[in-house]
Amino acid sequence: MSETMTIEQYLAQGGVLTSPANAPPRYRGELLRLMATFVDSELSGSAGFADAINFAPGVKERIAAARIVLEKTDHAERVLKIMGEFGADEARYAAHHPWGQRLDRDADLGAARHGGDMRLSVFHYPITGWTDAVVMNVLMGLAVGVQLTEFARASYAPLAETLREIAPREARHTELGFEGLERIVAREPAAAQASVAYWRPRVAASFGTANSVRFETLRRFGLRHRPNEALLEDWTATVQARLGALGLL
Repeated sequence: MSETMTIEQYLAQGGVLTSPANAPPRYRGELLRLMATFVDSELSGSAGFADAINFAPGVKERIAAARIVLEKTDHAERVLKIMGEFGADEARYAAHHPWGQRLDRDADLGAARHGGDMRLSVFHYPITGWTDAVVMNVLMGLAVGVQLTEFARASYAPLAETLREIAPREARHTELGFEGLERIVAREPAAAQASVAYWRPRVAASFGTANSVRFETLRRFGLRHRPNEALLEDWTATVQARLGALGLL
């Protein structure tokens, strides 16, 4: 970084930071918020999906659900370790919030946070059975794929590297979901369509609002590059293509 360049200019032009020691206070705050959203969403997502193991109709499906729960928890731990380098209490974190707690199914949060943690709003809604679990996993998995592509370019190198390692496993979770969804559509297409109608707007809300002021702050720090509406557009196109091919849209 040149002596005349500000940290924001350096980061906005593709510069990277590599440790807490060279992260300025405002950057640290935004980075920690971003990481907390990921960790809290993975912990609450895995906790909510854990019941799906017992919803599963066969051994193969139980193994797939258990794998997803295990790996999402592992992903949370990986990013939590980075937060620990900034002073987060890793030992206390996992038990700090009721990760499996859910609101009423008819609640309408939009993109708003609820309660004391930083999970995305979609993880406050309950999963009611195997079809519901598979559909939610597919729609949210496609969203995670888009979001990880964005965050894997973040200017904090340790986080970006970790998310690039996580991305293939998250993609596999989505493909496991599609394998299950194809079988469900063959048996119960109406149930699958009803679940898609429920989860689709709730997952869409996880991308946040258009013209976000916070996005501009993250962009200046190199923690984001594309606005919420662009990510949502990518997800919507993928959902229409892949679920449309199954006759669900």
